[in-house]
Amino acid sequence: MTKRTGRVVCDITISADGYSAGLNQTEERPFGDDGGDGSGDKLHAWMFDTPDENRDEIDQMAAATAFVMGRNMFGPVRGEWDRQWNGWWGDNPPFHAPVFVLTHHPRDPQPMDGGTTYHFVTDGIESALAQARAAAGDGDVAIQGGATTINQYLTAGLIDELRLHVVPLTLGAGTRLFEGVPPLKLEQVKSRAATSVTHVTYRVLP
Repeated sequence: MTKRTGRVVCDITISADGYSAGLNQTEERPFGDDGGDGSGDKLHAWMFDTPDENRDEIDQMAAATAFVMGRNMFGPVRGEWDRQWNGWWGDNPPFHAPVFVLTHHPRDPQPMDGGTTYHFVTDGIESALAQARAAAGDGDVAIQGGATTINQYLTAGLIDELRLHVVPLTLGAGTRLFEGVPPLKLEQVKSRAATSVTHVTYRVLP
């Protein structure tokens, strides 16, 4: 049997009280109420306001060779695919690799510019991960989110490394990491504080 060398990793930005998105998400505001004035995405400002300070973490997030994400992270369309929606990221998404989108509604693969192709998986998280592992080869698979999808993979014991980017604001409500997840054994691998975020990496122990 060939030894699998790639890991299953997860990068997610959360508020200090553990939310990856606030309430009242819309097509124009995919992360909902963000603790600010509603004019922008306060949770992810660290990527765009201070990219040089956080370059290692940003590069690490893009280093996987296949990705898995939930339907809600892919976009605001719910139910049947009643319109063409190709993700929040425009014609040239940042993944540049296969992306496996969890959904209950079949759809043909959607190739995009830059090497990203969205594949729509209707038979569950383990099938999506198996397809992503096959596509990734020896590379890492990233469980991209959102928190509800990550929680499912954590509950199933399928994530090797969890990378949290903790922003110093609270949301009070929304979609929360670890919601409904049974107790986990985590080993802290590293941590680093930056201007508006703290990066913490955990190994998820069996």
